[in-house]
Amino acid sequence: MSPFGAAPFQLRLPRKPLSGVVFASPHSGRNYPADFLRRTVLDERQVRSSEDAFVDQLLESAPEYGAPMIAALAPRAWLDLNRGADELDPALIEGIRPQHLNPRISAGLGVIPRVVAAGRLIYSGKISRAEAEARIESVWRPYHAALARLLGAAQAEFGQSILIDVHSMPHEALEAMGPKRPEIVLGDRYGAAAGKEVMAAVEAAFAAEGLRVSRNAPFAGAYITQTYGRPSHNRHAIQVEIDRALYMNERTVRPSVDFDAFAAMMGRIIGRICMMNGAAGALAAE
Repeated sequence: MSPFGAAPFQLRLPRKPLSGVVFASPHSGRNYPADFLRRTVLDERQVRSSEDAFVDQLLESAPEYGAPMIAALAPRAWLDLNRGADELDPALIEGIRPQHLNPRISAGLGVIPRVVAAGRLIYSGKISRAEAEARIESVWRPYHAALARLLGAAQAEFGQSILIDVHSMPHEALEAMGPKRPEIVLGDRYGAAAGKEVMAAVEAAFAAEGLRVSRNAPFAGAYITQTYGRPSHNRHAIQVEIDRALYMNERTVRPSVDFDAFAAMMGRIIGRICMMNGAAGALAAE
């Protein structure tokens, strides 16, 4: 049984689908189970450091433009929906054999994370394999099943699906890139997950608001982009990373004074993206 209720995610649907675009926020969940909070060695601010705080709120206007929005309720520190269900960390989970580990697992960033930002350990010891599998069954599988249904329905109705998978990035992760550092990073796994025209249109939607945009550096996309992006089959997936300094106070994990203005900007961007594959502009203008 999921600690997040019957549906371990929030799903906002349009009155009528007007676009083949689907917006998703897999890392904005902030419903921390009480048992987890008792067991973690981190304080509230530390445990939330890997959370894409408030990204779901930035996407709330998507249904107004005829596009669905799905967002996690489970926090990333508890379960990472942008990892494969088989990305199990033997350093955290009992009974997992340490073989064929990819760099994400080795870094403690498997489907059940061992660390949060700055490599801080979440637990003082290991968790059972049964507990890890229960989290995957109760939350990971329902979320991905729902996302797959949304994308399948979009493609069936509009001939293609476009997944916009939205994340946030710490401002300090960009500081080494200098004064012209990007504010938005779009990842399509170097063209493997989205068609050129789709990527260009998404980039243009952000650039039209004066935002500095880069592609695939320093983030090119992970499990979700790799899994759902098949441009040769008219299925496109783009990971969007937003500089947290644009809309939140990272130290306190609270919306900044700029939040409402940036949310309004995101609404305009969402509208432009939806118009790539539908007539969404009509509804927003009503």
